[in-house]
Amino acid sequence: MSDARQAIAAAKAAGAEQSAAEDLHAAEAYLDSAQRKLMERAFAQARRDALQAKSKALTALATTESSDNDPR
Repeated sequence: MSDARQAIAAAKAAGAEQSAAEDLHAAEAYLDSAQRKLMERAFAQARRDALQAKSKALTALATTESSDNDPR
């Protein structure tokens, strides 16, 4: 889950809240779900959701960086 948290923080720092809000919010929702699953001791599901959170956060980061480099 640490990787997911770090990816979300990086996406936020890059400005994903403005340019990739949907992916960022999905990442945060997956992370919240992973934390709940961990508390429920559903470790496999928690891991799956944490990986999804990281993936969505990295997508948000890539989208943000791509829009920053767009010469419009």
